[in-house]
Amino acid sequence: MSRQRSRNTQVELILRKELHRAGLRYRVHRRPLPGLRREADVVFGPARVAVFVDGCYWHGCPEHATWPKTNAAFWREKINRNRERDRDTDQKLLDLGWLPIRVWEHEDPVEAARSIAVVVRERRHSRQS
Repeated sequence: MSRQRSRNTQVELILRKELHRAGLRYRVHRRPLPGLRREADVVFGPARVAVFVDGCYWHGCPEHATWPKTNAAFWREKINRNRERDRDTDQKLLDLGWLPIRVWEHEDPVEAARSIAVVVRERRHSRQS
């Protein structure tokens, strides 16, 4: 498991490429908030949007998650802690005016990028008004 890529996955790279193609600029693998020891995969600072690309296994996707049979209790607890941390992160960001967006690794990254682009542009426009 330690050899599983946690950064720059294929889905992340395609998503970022499409966001860039849409004319958006962003920061990669940054903490959206100082003091919050959690890193977003893509951060749009001025729009206050943090994008997380969640792996189906590690974050317990309701459609694709599988539960290991070896050391099952450890992994179930680990994945449940990941889910709880994700909810906590989302709430902390929302409380401070940020919009967390979660993309599952099985989602079409091109479609996800289109949706994210719309949200980022809307939030940039509303913050300027």
